[in-house]
Amino acid sequence: MTEQELLKIKELISEPQKVTIIMHKSPDGDAVGSSLGFCHFLKKFGHTVTVLAPNVFPDFLKWMPGAKDIITYDKKPTEAIAAIRSADLVACLDFNGLRRIEELGVEVAKSNALILMVDHHPQPDPFADIAFHSTKASSTAELIFDLIEKLGEKKKINKNIANCLYSGIMTDTGSFRFASTTTHTHYVVAELMERGAESSRVYQLINDTNREARLRLTGFSLLEKMKILPEFSTGFIALTQSELKRFDYKDGDTEGLVNEPLSVKGVAFAALFAEKQDGEIRISFRSKDKFDVNKFARAHFNGGGHLNAAGGMSELSMDETIMKFLTLLSPYKAELKGK
Repeated sequence: MTEQELLKIKELISEPQKVTIIMHKSPDGDAVGSSLGFCHFLKKFGHTVTVLAPNVFPDFLKWMPGAKDIITYDKKPTEAIAAIRSADLVACLDFNGLRRIEELGVEVAKSNALILMVDHHPQPDPFADIAFHSTKASSTAELIFDLIEKLGEKKKINKNIANCLYSGIMTDTGSFRFASTTTHTHYVVAELMERGAESSRVYQLINDTNREARLRLTGFSLLEKMKILPEFSTGFIALTQSELKRFDYKDGDTEGLVNEPLSVKGVAFAALFAEKQDGEIRISFRSKDKFDVNKFARAHFNGGGHLNAAGGMSELSMDETIMKFLTLLSPYKAELKGK
């Protein structure tokens, strides 16, 4: 972001505007936390702020201040589209391509509003008028803090803003254990805690509110469904729609499950395959060290993300998708073995 672009944002927020904030499909903690944190910040200037999500988000994120006011496109499409069409500023948070918001992306592309993108994923598409982007950031929530600081408005961060941004950073760093956690990340977290972020409470609200069915799904996944392939330093879990229904699946129930195979000694690459109601296979990838799952997902599964965390999809059947995945491993064998 140039100095001129920063001044343009300062000028825009100096007087009340209609602002619409949009997060990516299947929102995670960073998407929800950064969006709500930015929402509460902008409201301090008297702006009318609407937060949109393409679809529902997990129950364990619904405690965040303002979460109940998020408009989901799949439930209220008319309201969501109207919010984009009437906006003076559209802020796209935690995604770098309009394809990540599907039908809403068409409306953003047609919008006459100023489009701001704040994101930390690699290889962004050039759809925004102003982009505050860095792959060095641990999370979009971290970048929202940085933007507030650059605007000279850090004093406006209160408890609600701090808790939302802290949630985004904590979830996207795996509770600060991923390589994306930097000294700057810890600086931001310290600043947020100074301004009211409740680290222990936030952790409990996100991680210690499991339904019994979710824990049983996790146990079933590890006992019956996890496969470890030592020859490829790879592990994966595949869950069909019938298996998910057996455990009364809710959005977010498989959050973090992909990390379990990665915790096995010698495993450098992990995948989670989950069949959705429409038959589409949603895939999560995780890796250690230098194996680039962003490139893997982009090349083979119409996805993308970060070096060590990415997602993708497949329109093949579950069996065909797994077969494709297994066939793809051989060319990467040496890389996965660190050779």
